[in-house]
Amino acid sequence: QVQPLDFGGGLAQPGESLRLSCVASGATAAVYTIGWFRQVPGKEREGVACISSGGDHAAYADSVKGRFLISRDNAENTVYLQMNSLKPEDTAVYYCAAKRDGENCIAASWFEHAYWGRGTQVTVSS
Repeated sequence: QVQPLDFGGGLAQPGESLRLSCVASGATAAVYTIGWFRQVPGKEREGVACISSGGDHAAYADSVKGRFLISRDNAENTVYLQMNSLKPEDTAVYYCAAKRDGENCIAASWFEHAYWGRGTQVTVSS
């Protein structure tokens, strides 16, 4: 079993950057696909980015393509979400999630039966 721990959120101004981290503890963490989703109260969960266990495949939501970059360091059991050119609409609680099945990992439904972190708040405001 894997247990994700997500952190790195905070307050940023529009146009600034933040980097989120997800440390996936567990002996087999490297075999899990890791994804990030975000949640705003009253809105549906949105898959933001995901990366395959080997790090060779990644997917992004259209809303973040060209601005966010997901990467992983399996030696450190860590996945990073580099968020650049932040916008106020990126404000949300961000969760990382781990799942062995990586098919369609950007879909909101993929996160339903995954192991989640506790979430980290990202606020983008001037």
